Amino acid sequence: MPSPQEELLEIAKRRLYGNYRPAQVVFTRGKGCDLYDVDGNRYLDLCAGVAVDCVGHAHPTLTSAIAEQAGRLMHVSNYFYNEPNIRLADELCRRSGFARAFFCNTGTEANEALLKMSRRYFYGQGQTNRARIIAFDNAFHGRTLGAVSMTGTPKYREGFGVPGNVTHVPYGDLEAVRKAMGPDVAAVIAEPVQGEGGVFPAPPGFFSGLRALCDEHGALFLVDEVQTGIGRTGRFLAFEKDHVMPDAVALAKGLGGGFPIGAMLTTEKLADALPPGTHGSTFGGNPLACTAALTVLRILDEEKLVEGARTKGAALIGMLEDLVRDFPQTCEGARGDGLLVGLILREGFVARDVLPLIQAQGVLLIAAGERVIRFAPPLVVTEAELARGVTALRTVVAELDKKRRA
Repeated sequence: MPSPQEELLEIAKRRLYGNYRPAQVVFTRGKGCDLYDVDGNRYLDLCAGVAVDCVGHAHPTLTSAIAEQAGRLMHVSNYFYNEPNIRLADELCRRSGFARAFFCNTGTEANEALLKMSRRYFYGQGQTNRARIIAFDNAFHGRTLGAVSMTGTPKYREGFGVPGNVTHVPYGDLEAVRKAMGPDVAAVIAEPVQGEGGVFPAPPGFFSGLRALCDEHGALFLVDEVQTGIGRTGRFLAFEKDHVMPDAVALAKGLGGGFPIGAMLTTEKLADALPPGTHGSTFGGNPLACTAALTVLRILDEEKLVEGARTKGAALIGMLEDLVRDFPQTCEGARGDGLLVGLILREGFVARDVLPLIQAQGVLLIAAGERVIRFAPPLVVTEAELARGVTALRTVVAELDKKRRA
């Protein structure tokens, strides 16, 4: 007799489209940093739905706010205003220093909005030849054709007839950006930490250098904070570390704490770049999503989660550096910012192949690039839970090290 989980996995194989490679586990509920599968097994979640569930699972404040708003008003479309939409726009602008907010549903859509907005801005000024985008190798900006055109890993673009006019250069290389600049460049887009690409934080001075180059050549500076924003790095937005102000930023993931919402924030200069009729989103800015986001922002403040990401992230880096020192033949290093951290494995190891071994220890982590095991836990995670996760990882690394020496 198959277990409930085995039965569901069999249905999944027959019915779900095969574009994912999910772990062979079916989750049914969660609480804080714990997830439970349909057979009742408990797992420590240190990936948070890829940096999405920032206040953990089933946070009582968030769940009650969503339920209450669902009982009041869920959707009215963008033909009309709704109160949570307006209040969220005001709150995000107040916290970030931007002037305008556009709401959508995902990070991909937020980056698509950045792309369209930057090109339409120059078109509106009569500079119709100014449409090229400079992006970076290893970057990840989403899955729509526009967003994937800016994504710097070729495998994501292969076979889709992706539209061009995007130049990719090495991340962190200001001289390469300078050489790629020209009068046809509309914008440069960059992530403060390349999450999917392997958890690469921007080198010191890189963002301020990009800002200066964009100003010099009259291009826009766009920042993708889909994975790094909303407190993930120990600042509300990661670019704050570099004391620069981009022209626009993309947000999503942690913004809704698990409820789908994305946003593009811009300076006042770009307020008219997308006039009525040029862009939109059926569900973008709906009252339910905006209420979720407003509640997440309140929880961040009340529980001091942004500050906590900085201190807990430093503790996590320290734990992983100890692991690297103990197993230098298997682990190459650790890097990251706040609670977005990667353990780099040595050549010959594939992170995705190691994840099931960690899962067998009751801990959930994800891969980033070929050889990086990524931590992106809920911001409510405790140092004790992080230590538990690293202990499980240590058990797996020790076994890998033993086999490598055999």
